[in-house]
Amino acid sequence: DQGVHLGLPLPEPEGDISRCALIRGPCRYFHYGCDGHDDRGWGCGYRTLQTLSSWVCLNGVARPGSSTAAPPSLPEIQRALVAMGDKPASFLGSRDWIGACEAAMLLDHFHDVPCRVLHVRPGPELRDVAGQLHGHFRAHGSPVMMGGDRDNASKGVLGVCDGKRGSYLLVLDPHYYGAALDGPAAQRGGWVAWRGLGSLDSGSFYNLCLPQPP
Repeated sequence: DQGVHLGLPLPEPEGDISRCALIRGPCRYFHYGCDGHDDRGWGCGYRTLQTLSSWVCLNGVARPGSSTAAPPSLPEIQRALVAMGDKPASFLGSRDWIGACEAAMLLDHFHDVPCRVLHVRPGPELRDVAGQLHGHFRAHGSPVMMGGDRDNASKGVLGVCDGKRGSYLLVLDPHYYGAALDGPAAQRGGWVAWRGLGSLDSGSFYNLCLPQPP
């Protein structure tokens, strides 16, 4: 399914929504075990990176000559980070996590797509994330990778919405493990859902990888 978020109701009644911005174009939902590789407990960052990569591939926004056929596999991701000198050789075959900074390097490596990495410190800076994401989705329309230290669960962000009760992120959760889900099943399970900005951990910093295709 290339749009598990499609058809999901807004987080508040339409008349209460002041602004809303979503990704433009399809992307695939990558999650634990989706390729037969059991990466539960360590692979969520890889899966979110693969979701971002799928958007680049499906929407044809990579620069000419880059590798755009398919998102990289988990071994290909690890090999690329070692080849770039970002990780030691012992990283190959490991269960070491990756985050938004590695995702930015990998999208540049595989697709020649530059990324902005946004660092959000714990506390009140979190309130500014919605505004930053509105600008990103309007300008670029690409999905975003988000993760932190205390909140170290990687998540994809496919949209942002402001309503009378606050701001919301459209979160795609890579932690599902099981058979492939279509959009309605992913929505019923809460694997793609609107999450209030207040649900983020105010004691955690966050890094966001925002792809900026040409």
